[in-house]
Amino acid sequence: MKLSRPARRATLVVHVTAAAGWLGLTLGLLALAFAAITTDSASVTEAAARSMKLFADWLVLPLALLTLLSGLLLSLGTPWGLARHRWVYTKFWLTLATTAASAFALRPGINDTVATVSAGDPVTDPTGLIAGPIVSLSAYLFMTVISVLKPWGLTRRGRKQRDQNRRGQNRRGSAHKPVDAKVMRQTA
Repeated sequence: MKLSRPARRATLVVHVTAAAGWLGLTLGLLALAFAAITTDSASVTEAAARSMKLFADWLVLPLALLTLLSGLLLSLGTPWGLARHRWVYTKFWLTLATTAASAFALRPGINDTVATVSAGDPVTDPTGLIAGPIVSLSAYLFMTVISVLKPWGLTRRGRKQRDQNRRGQNRRGSAHKPVDAKVMRQTA
């Protein structure tokens, strides 16, 4: 499946926008977690935790899934492929892992913290509140860097496909017209 140019461009805009939103949302979660664990005010801690819950419940998973799906569509619908280049393959697995971590670790951790502070108890384990956004932010920044730099080259599968394509082109010969030395003329 190959995406048309307009479809590819639209998907790329969706992917970059969703990924940037996810990155920005993670920065916001990190700021709120930092505020919650550094304050002496129970009301500030509760407000920060409730804000984190709102973001985690309504924004994190939709942006994560949109990033994952648009990235998958781009990789399958463009020459980059899903398993041809190491950087694409790495980004896919990191996006899948961070999406799963958001659903099964970040959200439940925030929900537990909100339940704790709503009951009037202090946050006993601040690392649980701030670790998720730090790990997520690190992963997103790493994925952004490899998206720009495109390091590491082809995977084994990508090299195999490249070699097969080259062999196929050599068998077919050149698609260009042969040049006849008698027909060539001086241009300058």
